[in-house]
Amino acid sequence: MTTFRKDRGDEKDFRITPGEPIRDPAARISCGHDPEALARGEEFAREIEEGFVADFEKSEEAFRAGRADAWDKMAHVSTFFVKDGTVYASYYANTKEPAEDPLNQTARLAFCPLSDPGKMTWLDLGSAGDVLGGRRVDMVYDTILMPKDEDTLWLLWTARAEGNYYRLFRPFSLSEKKLGETRVNRFRAGEITNDFSASGIRAALAAAGIPGKKMYSDIGVMQKLSFRMENGKKIFYTGAYSGDFNCIVRSEDLETWEYVAQPDFPNDSKWENATFVFGDRVYYFVRQQDTNPAGFLTAFDLRSGKWERPVEIDDCQSRGDFLRYKGGLYLFHAPIDREHIGIVKIDTDDLAGSREIVTAKMKTSCFYPYTDLFPDGKAGLSYTVARRHIRLARFDPERYLR
Repeated sequence: MTTFRKDRGDEKDFRITPGEPIRDPAARISCGHDPEALARGEEFAREIEEGFVADFEKSEEAFRAGRADAWDKMAHVSTFFVKDGTVYASYYANTKEPAEDPLNQTARLAFCPLSDPGKMTWLDLGSAGDVLGGRRVDMVYDTILMPKDEDTLWLLWTARAEGNYYRLFRPFSLSEKKLGETRVNRFRAGEITNDFSASGIRAALAAAGIPGKKMYSDIGVMQKLSFRMENGKKIFYTGAYSGDFNCIVRSEDLETWEYVAQPDFPNDSKWENATFVFGDRVYYFVRQQDTNPAGFLTAFDLRSGKWERPVEIDDCQSRGDFLRYKGGLYLFHAPIDREHIGIVKIDTDDLAGSREIVTAKMKTSCFYPYTDLFPDGKAGLSYTVARRHIRLARFDPERYLR
């Protein structure tokens, strides 16, 4: 049963800290000039095109053939997971018009056998117009999936109800192929646990005396999970964001997310922040304001509570993603525009030594890349093509991640 809670801590004001340009970055990584990275990029773009696995949106062809009740005129933001020969993908879609409009959007899970993408199943998680816990949902936005355990996917999306954005989730049983009930994520800062909502985040941070940048109405958590063992327990880490505010959060159960830290140096961050635990550090990458054509890479030391001096990296307005491969850590991002993919090899001993090893002009638009490894050791890249296709392709990481 969906249960909304009353915010606690909202008797205090949330202190807003201004964004400003990074004053003294440790380095600046310029992209698109290295001949070797460009040559690898040509190979990568070709392999992604040839390694097509599936498009996951409801197609007009599927509708005409009676395999779908409508077709997606807009689809965006993907995450995928592969297990036992089946591939699962999450996204949000608009079946009413070819526009990214949360008033008409649906959060969705799609899955099919890797060997037969034509046997696609679509499950709606939630839509604008739903009524949850006595509240009408009028907007739906970012939708992601997270593997919680051997038999459970966690499906999360953003929904606005009574003027307030919330993070909702539903469990999905991999063995039974069934969805559980819709519930509300929680957000904790200090001693306060509120709903994971725009107002709940501000109130909990205010009560804990934690300032932050200006938040917009939309909120989110990032799709990439990483973890470390703490006191004998598996603790998951990811990023959370709302407008210019972004931070690291952690969770033991993927239901309640606890504030960890946000960059403590001047920066111009905006929207989605990619994070990844590697050893005792959480690596962190986020784009900056529209006037700043660079994202920044930094790391938070979980033992000392200190942030690394940031490295700026050429980047357009997209979101990045980390991938760990054979003991190394790599950042996938959009170095020039949303038709390019860049791969940065991160120097975990000295961030300033990180370098762009692939700069690829893709064969199609390639919005918001998400990467993960297949069980056979190959890698996958899911992405949005022109807000029309939710696409997955395979590539051989050994050819590029070295």
